[in-house]
Amino acid sequence: MEKVELKPGTGTRDEPLIDRIWSLLEPVARSEGMEILEVEYRRESIGWVLRLFIDREEGVSVDDCARVSRVAGDLLDVSDMIPNPYHLEVSSPGLNRPLRKWEHFQMHLGRIIDLRTATAIRNRRKFKGILKEVDPEKVIMDCDGQVYEIPHSIVERARLCYNESVER
Repeated sequence: MEKVELKPGTGTRDEPLIDRIWSLLEPVARSEGMEILEVEYRRESIGWVLRLFIDREEGVSVDDCARVSRVAGDLLDVSDMIPNPYHLEVSSPGLNRPLRKWEHFQMHLGRIIDLRTATAIRNRRKFKGILKEVDPEKVIMDCDGQVYEIPHSIVERARLCYNESVER
């Protein structure tokens, strides 16, 4: 099965910068036996925040986050690719983990997810429902009995709704 990286929609994110950060830091995470699930770079009340969500099969510890943070911070300082001062945060994805790669969606078929699109589908950009199908081109969700086919190309953000179960 082909692995496909989902590219979120344009939204308010600086996609080229996030892509460069991801490319720089992904080998660091991989060398530590982890995977980067998401990279966020945005302005918050404390200023600019660069947030990395990392994971691995056996879970992520505080020590794992600290180790990745030290190495990532050094690499980012040397690369000088971020134009303004920022705070670096490295954390586990938590229970409501982001779904970005095709295989992340595949692992959670039949579960409830929250998804936001860059452009509207049937006058709607926010979707919460059961993940029915996924392929390299689209996500198929059942939201309150309505089925939506959502192209990966317009997915801005998707998260698992861990504490919500499906009535069977």
